Amino acid sequence: MKPTLKATVAIGCLIAFAGTPALGQSTSSGGAGRPANQTICDYYTQAVFGNITAENELTLLTLLVNTVVIGNYSPAANQSVLVPGILSSSGGLAKYFTGADKTTNRNNVPTAVNFLDGGGAAPLLNNTPAMDTKSNQYILISHLYTGFGALLGCSVQASGAAFPTYEGVTSMFEVHKFMRLNKTEMDFFITQVALAAQSFGVADSDITVVGGLLNSAFNQKCLPAAPLVPGAPNELQSICTDDSCPTAPNASCAAYAAALPGGSSTSGASTRTAGPSASASATASVTAGASGSTPTGTKPGAAGMLKVGAGAFVPAVAVVLAAMMM
Repeated sequence: MKPTLKATVAIGCLIAFAGTPALGQSTSSGGAGRPANQTICDYYTQAVFGNITAENELTLLTLLVNTVVIGNYSPAANQSVLVPGILSSSGGLAKYFTGADKTTNRNNVPTAVNFLDGGGAAPLLNNTPAMDTKSNQYILISHLYTGFGALLGCSVQASGAAFPTYEGVTSMFEVHKFMRLNKTEMDFFITQVALAAQSFGVADSDITVVGGLLNSAFNQKCLPAAPLVPGAPNELQSICTDDSCPTAPNASCAAYAAALPGGSSTSGASTRTAGPSASASATASVTAGASGSTPTGTKPGAAGMLKVGAGAFVPAVAVVLAAMMM
C-alpha cells in the first residue's frame, strides 16, 4: 500500500482520543465498543489496519499531531471543519516556535530557539516530522508523536522500534515555564486538538472528554506534581502559569516558584493575549472541560462527510480510501 493511502486509512484511528488515559484518568468507559481492557490506541489501530504494529501506531499519531500543528491538510478529513493549527497567525503561538523570543528552557536559561528549522510545514504535509533527524523541529515533533502515543496507551512503543518510547522531558512545566502561557493561549492549543479530532469524525462527547483531560492535566496553574507518562516520576505539569490561569485544587504554587530562577512567581503578565481571533471563531467550548457542547469554528454542515458515529467510522474511511484508489 502506498504511504499516502496507508496514512488515509489510519485517519480512522484518530477517534482513539476518546477517553484517553493519562495523569490518573480512567479508560473504563470503553467507548465505541472498545473493551475496557484494551487501550484506545491499540483498539483503533486494530480496527483500521487489522493488526497492531509500531508502524501503524506511529501513523495514527502522525496524522493527528500534524493536523494540530499546521491545520487541515489530509484529503480524507472533513474539510468543512476549520482547523487553523497552532502555527497559524490567529492563535499567537507561532512566536514560541520561530525563535522570536527567549522562551525555550535550555539548562534553566530562557533561550531563543527556532523549532521550524527542519523544513517547517513541508515535511508535515508529507506525514513526516522534519526533513532531517538533527533539527530542533524533528526533536519537537517526534516527541509529540511519542508523548501522545504514551498517553493514548500505544502498547508496541519500544526503545529502538519504529515507534519508540517517549524520551523527552517529563515535566511539562520545565519545558514551558519561560513561555508564561496564559489561559487564552492554552485554550487555543486545546481547541486545535478538539477541532483536529472533530475533522476526523470524533464524536462531540469524546471531544469533551479530551478537552476535560487536557484542561485538568495542564491548563491550571500550581497543579500538584504528577507523572506525565506511565513510569515517569511525579513532576510539575502546569503549562498555563499566567495570572489568568485558574488555580488548581490542592495547589502547589510554592513548588513552581521554587523551580524558577530566583524563586520568582510562576505567573506572567496577565494582560497578554493569544491573538486577535483566538477567542473568537477558533475557540471551542470544549476548552471549558465538560460543557458537552460542540466546538465552534466549523462551517455549516460540519456533521457531514466523515462526521459519523464511532461504530461507522472505519467503514467510512474505507469508502474514502477506495475513492482515492480509483
